[in-house]
Amino acid sequence: MEKLIESLSPNERKIVPFLKEDVSMICKKSNLDKVSVLRALEYLSNKDVLKLDIVKRKMVILGINGILYKKKGLPERRFLNLLNEKRVVAMSDVAKLAGLSPDEFKASLGALKKKAMIDLTNGKVMLNVNPVEIAKKSLEEIFLEKVPILFNELLPEDNFSLKSLEKRKNIIEIEESSEVKIVLTKIGEDLVGTKISEEEMIEVVSSSLLKSDKNWKGKKFRRYDVSSPVPAVCGGKRHFVNQSIDYARRVWTDLGFEEMTGDMVQGSFWNFDALFTAQDHPVREMQDTFFLDREMDLPDKKLVKAVKDCHEVGVGGSKGWRYLWDEEDAKKVCLRTHTTCLSARKLTELKKEDLPKKFFSLGKNFRNETVDWSHGFEFYQTEGIVIDKNATFRNLLGYLKQFYKKMGFDDIRFRPAYFPYTEPSVEIDVWHPEKKVWLELGGAGIFRPEITIPLFGEHIPVLAWGQGFDRIVMDFYKIKDLRDMYKNNITKLRDMKFWMK
Repeated sequence: MEKLIESLSPNERKIVPFLKEDVSMICKKSNLDKVSVLRALEYLSNKDVLKLDIVKRKMVILGINGILYKKKGLPERRFLNLLNEKRVVAMSDVAKLAGLSPDEFKASLGALKKKAMIDLTNGKVMLNVNPVEIAKKSLEEIFLEKVPILFNELLPEDNFSLKSLEKRKNIIEIEESSEVKIVLTKIGEDLVGTKISEEEMIEVVSSSLLKSDKNWKGKKFRRYDVSSPVPAVCGGKRHFVNQSIDYARRVWTDLGFEEMTGDMVQGSFWNFDALFTAQDHPVREMQDTFFLDREMDLPDKKLVKAVKDCHEVGVGGSKGWRYLWDEEDAKKVCLRTHTTCLSARKLTELKKEDLPKKFFSLGKNFRNETVDWSHGFEFYQTEGIVIDKNATFRNLLGYLKQFYKKMGFDDIRFRPAYFPYTEPSVEIDVWHPEKKVWLELGGAGIFRPEITIPLFGEHIPVLAWGQGFDRIVMDFYKIKDLRDMYKNNITKLRDMKFWMK
């Protein structure tokens, strides 16, 4: 018992003599607020001094309108009283004569029509029941007289009335409350009967306390129970999407790649034309791409002419798209639809003596999509290129396999595919062990000569890939709705695990 007493906090000591009272009386006698008393009771419960029995209850109470209607009568009662006096009333006059607001008039009109108590003819309202029926109280009126009432004491007819009145504003409210009952254990009974010393005990060990032994010598320290549960401490951390991006960046840099960065706003020249996307391709329409009301300057004339010729007559043995390339269309500005535009820019910056080189990017892109559980108008993509005269398609598969393995996917397969600016091309699927299905995560291939020759000056192998990153994040965090990645629900964010593989 002595050790238990030494472990009591100041607030616990204050409430111990009154543990046989209810919570409100403990608050009054100890001069503590309710929150402090409940917290102290919880601590005593952890020490087996008492048990807390929390009884929850639901009470049906009157809202603002309910209090008014209990005195004056429901709107439909006032409506009926008017008709009982006048028999027939013009629809436009009912609200004014009965003293009803527009909302009350609509609600009462609907309620009486539903019960077939009135008829509407030529803009007039007339009674459809005899005086005896009018005098009878409705179930709703009978119910209002019972309120307030415990929810678990409602009769079947009360439930019917409750559902009816809940559809209308501020008539009925459901109030939930809880009552805390204290049940003392044998230890608690003994503790209440024990005189507790009022000697002040040291609660905190501080630097000022340790400066002189006079501050603590001969005094008692309060015991602490290190096994007692304590509130969770949620430290600051990066958003889980940013954690994932940081991890992926580290994977690419560990593989020897340098990062490419660039603006989210790009000219159509870089986003489409430099990547051999025809100017009449559907992806360049407003239903797929977000365009801005401005123009962007084109790069140097030599590069522009090389891309123009590539589109019009072809290059490196190809025939091109066989149309007149429009310089004005290339000046249009858009939110980038992929990070491959960064790869196109990077090729123009390289010199032959710099090779071989490896680059990656990881950034946000935008497409004009209808937002639902699996689509969004913004998404993350990780892009990569390897520029090497000796690079092969097998090297490309090796890079992709290594990346996905480090991201936690061991079972990977490749399928032949078609993409506008790579040939050969491949799609990457990973096996999902829980769903038992293959998930498509991205595409890859070797840049076509129509891209490398205009941008670099000659055709050399450029291994390239563009992987959807959001799906990887969703799979790791077990997120079923893409929209949840961008919601800032602080409770969920606190519970998110760290990205660790």
